[in-house]
This record gives sequence, C-alpha cells and structure tokens, in this order.
Amino acid sequence: MMMVSRSELLDVVYCFYPRGVHCFDRIHVPPNEPFYDDTEEHRRLVEAANRGRAGYPKWEAMIHRLGDRYSLQNESLSLVSGGIEPGYSARIYRPKDLEPAPSLSSRASLSFHVSLLGPYYGVHNKGEPDEISTAVAEEIEATYPGYQTIPPELGNEIVPDVSMDWAFMGEATIYACLFSRVWTWVDP
Repeated sequence: MMMVSRSELLDVVYCFYPRGVHCFDRIHVPPNEPFYDDTEEHRRLVEAANRGRAGYPKWEAMIHRLGDRYSLQNESLSLVSGGIEPGYSARIYRPKDLEPAPSLSSRASLSFHVSLLGPYYGVHNKGEPDEISTAVAEEIEATYPGYQTIPPELGNEIVPDVSMDWAFMGEATIYACLFSRVWTWVDP
C-alpha cells in the first residue's frame, strides 16, 4: 500500500470543506457573502454523509464484532439521525478507563474512525500500546479493504483555511476534517 501524502490529504479536505468560508449560521452572514451551507464543498460533504447512512450496516456489523470483545461506545449515531459527519467513530473503554473520572470522554483511551471522504481510517490511542489497537486496525482493514491509516505527523496538521461547525479557521486538523470532531475527544 502506498504511503499517503500531505498533498493528497489536503486535496481531499478541500474537496469537502470550502476554503476561507466561515461556518456560521445564515443570520450571521452579510448579504452577498458566501454562505458555508451553499458551497459545492458542503454539498459534497452532505452527499458523503448520505452514503455513510446507506453504508451504516457494514459499520454496525463491524462494531458489533468488536463490541463482543471490548467495552465499546458507538459515536456515529448522529450520522444515522441525519447529522453531517465525515466519518464513522467509536470508542473503546479499557477496564482502567472505567474508574471514576471527571467526565465520560476523559475516561476513553482509544477511539477509532473510518472516513466517509476517502479510503482512510485512524486509531487514536492514549493508553499504552497493546493488542486492542492492533485488533481494531485489523478489523477495520478486513471490513474496509484498501483503507489506510494516516500518520500522526500528517493527521495532526492544522488546516489553516477551513472552518467547521465547531472549529474556527486554524483550529481543525486533517484528522478532524476527515474523521470527526470525536477525534478530539480522546487525547493522545
């Protein structure tokens, strides 16, 4: 499998996120200014989310297989309910993660994602390397043949000229653009 490049990833991001257009509600956009939801890029993102809804049974079968082995939480339900997400997401809780913590999201030590925008996946592990990360990657690669992981030195790169509904210009990373804001919920 060929190594993914920065240029390739940015081309994908720019296909689905308009450059230089803030993701504000229409009421906050002056007349005759570009509106995020009216862009061709946003239309493509909506179409990708629709394909994701259609392909959801494949994702659901995979997370059920993983859920039989691990304590798992599906983070893709907003997609099924009509949300516009760039990928599928789930979290796995290790036994040590279930100890009392300030918030549920700070307990998860592993999340995984499959992009709807291109043949990419990511396993975001803040715990010690173990067999769970490998098992998740193997399951994703078996379920989504040809998908490849994005190395952290590329995925963590800020995309300076795109905005998302939760991130201003200069805040979103390639990982967040291609997978989900859920990527940010598990610190590496």
